[in-house]
Parts: sequence; structure tokens; C-alpha cells
Amino acid sequence: MRTVPGALPKWQDADVENPEPTRGETFRVLLVEDDERLAALTARYLETHGHSVTVIGDGRLGLAEALKGQHDVVVLDLMLPRLGGLEICRELRARTAVPIIMVTALGEEADRVLGLEMGADDYLAKPFSSRELLARLKALVRRGRGAVGPPRDVIRVGGLELWPRDFSGSLDGRPLKLTTAEFVLLRVLAERAGRVLTREQLLDLTKGSADEAFDRSIDAHISRVRQKLGDDPRNPRMLKTVRGAGYLLASGDEP
Repeated sequence: MRTVPGALPKWQDADVENPEPTRGETFRVLLVEDDERLAALTARYLETHGHSVTVIGDGRLGLAEALKGQHDVVVLDLMLPRLGGLEICRELRARTAVPIIMVTALGEEADRVLGLEMGADDYLAKPFSSRELLARLKALVRRGRGAVGPPRDVIRVGGLELWPRDFSGSLDGRPLKLTTAEFVLLRVLAERAGRVLTREQLLDLTKGSADEAFDRSIDAHISRVRQKLGDDPRNPRMLKTVRGAGYLLASGDEP
């Protein structure tokens, strides 16, 4: 077991004794964390807000549990016994679109970006605020359930089709396997096809965390979406970079 000084969630006993009223649907959390005290405190906080939490402190067991498909969101530590968080994230992304938020004591930008490139939807560094964790979990679950954005039946841009209600999409009839964060980002761009969006606008429209680390990770999300669209990163025809301005999804009307 590993204990990181100052890594305990920042909440008061009053939060547990008099939790905030639970709003909306509750959800099921898989917490893969080998720091027993941190895991217990985090689980207790989430449970007092009406959510179900399964705690596992072993990487291999955590992966097996996540693959059962019984949880709405996975909170994944980076450094775990037997199987690390990055390996777990990579394996989950190859087989499921369950929302993943990575939590780790490592605070370097490279570690954050690497986690996102492996398929994580969001990232928190220890020490973290339990209220912020809960807010991010709610946002990820809403996205996973298709409760973010306008309730349009289908969004079409050229050969791209997106169905917000079930978070699915296709390109030229080929199904796209997108994470929740990737889908939301692509949907936001598709709804504004042909229009340049800055990183700040993308963060606001996707309801992301507007901190410096997540801002830089927009590039990692864009890179992964391009890969899944089959776009040439050196000369993309669909998801384009406008130097010094931002990104745009081609409207399909270009020659």
C-alpha cells in the first residue's frame, strides 16, 4: 500500500453527516486504488451522496471487474500492484467505452497527457478535492448516458453521422469506436462544422475542466479523434488545425 502525504480528499466531517441533496440519477463507481485509507475516505464521500462504490486495490482484479460492464464510471489510480493504470486504461479502451478518470500522485504534464492518450476521459492529480471529483464524475456519467447537449436525433456532416442519444457514430457507414470525451468533442465540432473553435471554446462547450493541464490535453483528444476518423495528421481533410486559432471540422462543402 502507498500513502502520499497530503493526498487525502479535502472534505469536512459535516459533508458526511449532512450531505448535499442528491440531484438526478445516482451512478455506480468502480474505484481502483491501492491506498486503503484514501480509497475508504473517497468511497465514503461518494456513498453519502447516494452513489454506489466498488473498491478494488489490485490492478488485474480491477480490470476484470471493469470488464464486467456493471459500472457507470471508473476511477483509476495510475500506479497499482500487478497491473498499472495505463495498461488497464489501454485494455479497457480496446473493449469498452466506459468513462475513465485517472487519479495519480504524479503531476507532470507528460503523465497527464499520456493517460489521456491511452484513452482516459479526464484526469485528477493528488491531492484532490472530493467535491471536484464528484462534479467530474457526474459530468462523465451524463456524457456517457447522452444527457449533455441538445437532444438531436442525428448530426450529419458529409459522410460523418453522430447519434447523441446513444453516443454512437459512423463515418461512410463504418462504425466509430469513440470514448465519451472523444464523442462529445466531435459532436461539438460537428454541430459547428466549418467554424473555427478555440481551445477555450472547446473546453466550455464540452463542459471540461478549464485548468491549464486539461487545456493542453485538447491536442491529445484531437489527435485521437483524427486517428479514429482515419485523418492524415500531416494533412487532415476533416478535422483541421487553424494555426494560432484553434480547430474546425470541415463542413463537407469544400471542393
